Amino acid sequence: MNRVLIAGLSTRAAAASAVAAGFAVTAVDAFGDLDVDPSVRAVSLPRNLGIAFSADGAAGAAAAFVADAVVYLANFENEPDAVRALADGRALWGNPPDVLRRVRDPRLLMTAFREHGIRAPAIRLNANAPNDPNGPNDPNDPRKWLVKPFASGGGRGVRSWKGSRVPADCYLQEHVQGVAASVVFVSAAGVAVPIGVSRQLIGDAAFGADRYRYCGNILAPAGDTVFEDDERLVDRACAIASAVTASFGLVGVNGVDFVAAAGEAHPVEVNPRWSGSMELAERAYGRSVFGMHADACARGALPAFDLRRARRSVRAVGKAILFAREPVTMGDTRPWLADATVRDVPQPGERIAAGRPICTIFAEAADDSRCYCALVRRAERLYSSLAGAVRLE
Repeated sequence: MNRVLIAGLSTRAAAASAVAAGFAVTAVDAFGDLDVDPSVRAVSLPRNLGIAFSADGAAGAAAAFVADAVVYLANFENEPDAVRALADGRALWGNPPDVLRRVRDPRLLMTAFREHGIRAPAIRLNANAPNDPNGPNDPNDPRKWLVKPFASGGGRGVRSWKGSRVPADCYLQEHVQGVAASVVFVSAAGVAVPIGVSRQLIGDAAFGADRYRYCGNILAPAGDTVFEDDERLVDRACAIASAVTASFGLVGVNGVDFVAAAGEAHPVEVNPRWSGSMELAERAYGRSVFGMHADACARGALPAFDLRRARRSVRAVGKAILFAREPVTMGDTRPWLADATVRDVPQPGERIAAGRPICTIFAEAADDSRCYCALVRRAERLYSSLAGAVRLE
């Protein structure tokens, strides 16, 4: 199976990994970035087909292309029926619709983690019930809560709960104070092999983000002070990967977002597909993540990879997604292609609304702190270069 179709909001990273692993790739996404590998048949729904991106729309567009296997990215995990349509007549390399429905159910997920002795944050699905003795309105309950959409992704729509009525498409999750983080892993036959643990960048104004919006990751070496009791924290993160794989039968590459606090990892959400920090694991450890995904899904084979050992001999690598602080029309972005620290390059003349992603930047340093500072400096330079761009009316 050499012909692979990849569909999702942004396919550049996964498509590049697939090409490097020897696959012929067709990619359907929302951006059509300038730096997509030239061997990839790239289809941008807004640009090539004139329709807004959606999982259903991407699945429909993908039906026109020949492929042996399909791989979905964000935000297909919230649309199991679109996954089924995408895979019609082709091998699905990823978690099937029934697994998505279960692993994206907050109550099932919390219960599964707690059955494995993992401290998952509490949730409230009936937060509007006035007589719930364990509800968030209990004056004797000191916990704080977040409002989260059931179909969440990238932190969009997440906000602190102030006591107002919770929308029907949302639930409450206990707000755990700590460091936002994630673990990514490869799964097959009920076994998980962790391939990376990283800090998440959330709502960082340095990159044009706010609230709980995801805007990048930094993958640091073993012993970095970004995590309290680093070695224990990584062990806990690996336990999370094993627990969710065993409970839900995950396959291929997956990720779990968690909050690191006092050496404990508190899982908050599962991303049952390729996620943003995977290309950092690929850069840091020199292993093909897409190749791992294909082997796990097609053959049930897992990599011989020891994360704890691998972390001892790397520098910190980081990425940050830059969001437009105000509407802009891009100038000639072709010179950006020569800069290895910039990816997801927008097309020349592209109009980008405020709050939409511009590009992704990368940095490398000895530790998390220095890597973050390097990302901030690069972001400042890029925003300065955009200062003369044409503002949209």
